[in-house]
Amino acid sequence: MHDTTEDPIARAQTLLAQHRASIDRLDAILVFTLAERFKHTQEVGVLKAHHALPPSDPAREATQIARLKELAVQADLDPDFAEKFLNFVIQEVIKHHERHQA
Repeated sequence: MHDTTEDPIARAQTLLAQHRASIDRLDAILVFTLAERFKHTQEVGVLKAHHALPPSDPAREATQIARLKELAVQADLDPDFAEKFLNFVIQEVIKHHERHQA
């Protein structure tokens, strides 16, 4: 039998498989986390519609973007990417809130 620790390609394939398995687990966490987040934002949309509140809250959004950018810095993640990601999520939430008000 060949020792894979001395075979650089086999070692690279093993490491690649390990990284991909971790990425797959993290992707699942992201999907379930987003689903949970949207469950809460759907409830917020219902409350806003019931009380005739606007679907968007620019002050809250600005606060959340600043907070997320700071968290990104702490996590060694590009804060501009974090802002783009949150803006995408916020726009989806606003669409949901507008649907509740229609």
